[in-house]
Amino acid sequence: MHKMYKIYDMSKKMSRMISLLVLPQQQQIYPCRPPTIHARAANSVSESQRKWNIGFKAPRRLVLGLGASIWSQFMSMPGRARSKYHIALARQKGVIEEVLKNVDWPQQFPFKEEDFQRFDEYNLFKLINFDFNHPKFDIGLSLLLYIPPKLKVVICRSPDSLFYDAPRFVTHIDDPAIAALTKYYSKVFPPSNTPGICILDMCSSWVSHFPKGYKQACIVGLGMNEEELKRNPVLTEYVVQDLNLNPKLPFEDNSFDVISNAVSVDYLAKPIEVFKEMCRILKPGGLAIMSFSNRCFWTKAISIWTSTGDADHVMIVGSYFHYSGGFEPPQAVDISPNPGRSDPMYVVYSRKASTAN
Repeated sequence: MHKMYKIYDMSKKMSRMISLLVLPQQQQIYPCRPPTIHARAANSVSESQRKWNIGFKAPRRLVLGLGASIWSQFMSMPGRARSKYHIALARQKGVIEEVLKNVDWPQQFPFKEEDFQRFDEYNLFKLINFDFNHPKFDIGLSLLLYIPPKLKVVICRSPDSLFYDAPRFVTHIDDPAIAALTKYYSKVFPPSNTPGICILDMCSSWVSHFPKGYKQACIVGLGMNEEELKRNPVLTEYVVQDLNLNPKLPFEDNSFDVISNAVSVDYLAKPIEVFKEMCRILKPGGLAIMSFSNRCFWTKAISIWTSTGDADHVMIVGSYFHYSGGFEPPQAVDISPNPGRSDPMYVVYSRKASTAN
């Protein structure tokens, strides 16, 4: 009797765990607007760091939001305590531009493989099987009888090809943020119809937010959904490719003058490989523009992104440019149109060094 009650009690706990893990993902499959991922205040980051340092043990993806900030990683290295004030001031206009100035980069890329895992890739059943094998559990695999087979697949993996299979003709930032990005593009893009100019819109979809009427003889879109890419009026051609499976870009060396990526850099699971490829295909002096907000499909964004705030995101993207090599020192711009009243909008950009191959 005692053993049967133990099984029943554990099954209820499993149901609650499954609800916590699966339901947020289901809510995010077809959102019109992904939820806001708010910037962390300095004291909350400190508290999270304190919990991890005293030996708080739980799988990274089950405590989404308690991950240590990249700033904490930098501050743990000698000479980096001066960056601490950026966390508390991340939401203030003007601070973003300072984040990438005079950065004392660590010698090695400071992130681990787990920092690029995502919520929907965490293998819950690896954890379950580990717990079942623990001596204090004597119920074996009987609890799996309470989990429908289809649910197991949902928990264990949600492939990008499945997630992006259905077209989404929606925008993922609000209109003021879109207008701010379009205005920024109008300032930094080569003039429309400039001979010889070629632009790559990476992680593209049905809209690129380029200036109205903007044209070049070569504007290539690379994205995950063909129907969305076909609908994009600015593109002259497109390529369907999952960069998380194959980060090799299908273009010749020194092919593009500009590479843009709007609100998608947070989904790259192999960013260094992708940024190295960006450097390869850019012409010397070519411009790479990574723009992002604080909105995302949080089951698809990488762990280090969902567990950090706005200023951290600037540093993360800046690190991609730095550690991939071949780029000039990255710079950041805060183009948020109405801080606190509409979606924030940030840009981290760099140019391919003229001496790069």
